[in-house]
Amino acid sequence: MRTLAIDIETYSSVSLQKCGVYAYTESPDFEILLFGYAFDDEPVTVIDLTTGELPKDIEEAIYSPTILKTAFNASFERTCLSAHFGRRTPPEQWSCTAVMARELGLPSSLEAVGIVLGLSEDKQKSKTGKALIRYFSIPCKPTKANGQRARNLPEHDTGRWNMYIEYNRQDVEAERAIRKKLLRFQITDSEQALWVHDQNINDRGVMVDRVFAEQAVEIDKVIKSRLLQKAIDLTGLDNPKSTSQLKAWIEKTANITVDSLNKKSLAGVRDKANNTDVDAALDIRAGLAKTSTEKYNAMLRTVCSDSRIRGLTQFYGASRTGRWAGRLVQMQNLPQNKMPDKDLDIARQLVLSGDIDTLEMCFDDVSGTLSQLIRTAFIPKPGCRFIVADFSAIEARVLAWLANEAWRMEVFNTHGKIYESSAEQMFHLPAGSVKKGNPMRQKGKIAELALGYGGSVGALKSMGALDMGIEEPELKPLVNSWRAANPAITKLWWDTDTAVRRTIQTQEPTRLPHGMVFYKKGPLLKLVLPNGRELSYVKPAIVDNNITYEGTLQSSGAWGRIESYGPKLVENIVQATARDCLAVAIDRLEKAGFPVVFHVHDEVICEVPIGVSSAGKLGAIMSETIDWAKDLPLRADAYECEYYRKD
Repeated sequence: MRTLAIDIETYSSVSLQKCGVYAYTESPDFEILLFGYAFDDEPVTVIDLTTGELPKDIEEAIYSPTILKTAFNASFERTCLSAHFGRRTPPEQWSCTAVMARELGLPSSLEAVGIVLGLSEDKQKSKTGKALIRYFSIPCKPTKANGQRARNLPEHDTGRWNMYIEYNRQDVEAERAIRKKLLRFQITDSEQALWVHDQNINDRGVMVDRVFAEQAVEIDKVIKSRLLQKAIDLTGLDNPKSTSQLKAWIEKTANITVDSLNKKSLAGVRDKANNTDVDAALDIRAGLAKTSTEKYNAMLRTVCSDSRIRGLTQFYGASRTGRWAGRLVQMQNLPQNKMPDKDLDIARQLVLSGDIDTLEMCFDDVSGTLSQLIRTAFIPKPGCRFIVADFSAIEARVLAWLANEAWRMEVFNTHGKIYESSAEQMFHLPAGSVKKGNPMRQKGKIAELALGYGGSVGALKSMGALDMGIEEPELKPLVNSWRAANPAITKLWWDTDTAVRRTIQTQEPTRLPHGMVFYKKGPLLKLVLPNGRELSYVKPAIVDNNITYEGTLQSSGAWGRIESYGPKLVENIVQATARDCLAVAIDRLEKAGFPVVFHVHDEVICEVPIGVSSAGKLGAIMSETIDWAKDLPLRADAYECEYYRKD
């Protein structure tokens, strides 16, 4: 099969970063400026579309199933070309070089990948691109000097335009060079098929209740305006949102010294001040700081003309595990709706009608209510309803299965009450003696949430153990009790640690249960997962007796050396395996006629015609046995809803 490497430069007055590629290409002024391409190893050609058109044979190649199209972040090129031609470019005919890179633990940007791979200068992404993109591909500020124009065209600077053409040419060279370098680590057929599912889901998108989102934004503006005026009346400050002004006011009002007003310091400031006006001012400040409408604004920015948001997920967004990453509205961190369904319905109707007065009478915290309602802005198209299903305790189930922790497997094969059973196991209590509301269940719950991947006292504190009423002296015994109750999991941590060290030091493969294998391939430490998919760790080494590898540092985004150890690697394995379970579920649901409109963590949301199938059917599909994990006890809970919410 012939390969067509593609890179394009585009223009739109809509922000790509803020609004996403689908809304970007819907702008009436969207256009492709430059089309760079190369067949196989042929020289790169750049077509200037501001003065010409794509040749017919190139358009035919773009839609030919016998020619593989490649690009770095191929979803961008594919979506832009769909808009350009007015017909969808099938994802089955594309391959994404960025996905190939992320699968190998490499950076997400074309420039960074080229540097890490050590490509020669003529094969790397040009460093002049950002300035050229700002000049030609983004609206400019009208000034007297530029004749009040809002956009720079090629004729405004032919020298820069010629540089832009060469920049586009170089990007094709860089993408092709990276692909050649990575071909020995080919993406598997199953992962390519999953990428196609991902593209189809992102193309499909999900509907947003625009009127509801707009009303929520307006109500929040009114609430914030009232709070601001209240703060001005109380403090007399010009800008009570200013930290420095508020600190000075508190010091004067309460005759105290205030070092900081950050979250950790607030309780101490309140105690020290012991003043009702200070308490009221800090309460107002907290209300003004709430960002309950941020996601509503993101919805309204990114929604397309048919009221659907597209491009909510990025395939293989997390290179350590292969999990999807959230984009645009960031569905992975939506606030939970904790109010009863009846109250949720009432609150939603009041917001939809813009009835702020009744909303304030019915709900004390309007900002908090708006936050809980964010999920409900996502709605099915007319004639459909959502069927939502998610795996129950998927990470805990996978961890138990990988370690073969017998008592946990028994729990998940029967009643599934892991918090209660964990407490009984940890404290040697009779089976069935710990019920909901029992203080022991709380200890079992916090231990389960914090300690599965080698966490200790610090992990318990981070999970809020002290806020739950657990005393400081209880924390270390809690850690010890959990580890003693889970010897197989603890063993898996250190067996994994030993296996990695052995493979790094001897270059020999080391096997773990369920078909898992660590082995070296070139500069990579590879980990074969139970389904055959492989995780990659770049240039592994033992440094100062620590397991290390190269990767993107979460703290800075720079490329550097990362330390790891057995329990952390087990976390990677568990989350990667849970991701693979979700991948199987998505594949099965799509093939069974349940269109997935988005998915979040281990939850899938399908848009299904009213009267067709049921939640029970969808849940049963997700709970089916997986070929490569026949004894993994999966369970999925499903429910129907007229708008997105937690059951």
